[in-house]
Amino acid sequence: MIIDDYNTLQKYENDNHLAIDFDGVVHGNSKGFHDGTVYDNPIEGSIEAIKSLAKKYTIVLFTAKVKPDRPLVNGKTGKELIWEWLEKYEIASFVKEITCEKPRAVAYIDDKGIRFESWEQTINKLNEITNS
Repeated sequence: MIIDDYNTLQKYENDNHLAIDFDGVVHGNSKGFHDGTVYDNPIEGSIEAIKSLAKKYTIVLFTAKVKPDRPLVNGKTGKELIWEWLEKYEIASFVKEITCEKPRAVAYIDDKGIRFESWEQTINKLNEITNS
């Protein structure tokens, strides 16, 4: 890919993709990894939000569930399990991609994120979270 094509792609994704964490934002994930399945119901409001946001943005889900080192569950990858879950709740058509990498995006919606403003603020927030 030549640099101009790359820059065009990068600008498009930065302006149009919205990256949403799957576990704890869309999927309840009340038991953590548990047995590797996608076991919980959707978080209240997540289905409606994705459908609404997909009218303006290309939705990309990111999750550690699709890391290549994750064990198969009943012969299925984490990505396959998530697509099945999305189909079950009739939102698969609103999602373009599922990845374990940080995608280019307008914004990231993540339950574990710390908004960076300065390193002092970031370290204070991290200490607040981990010392509670």
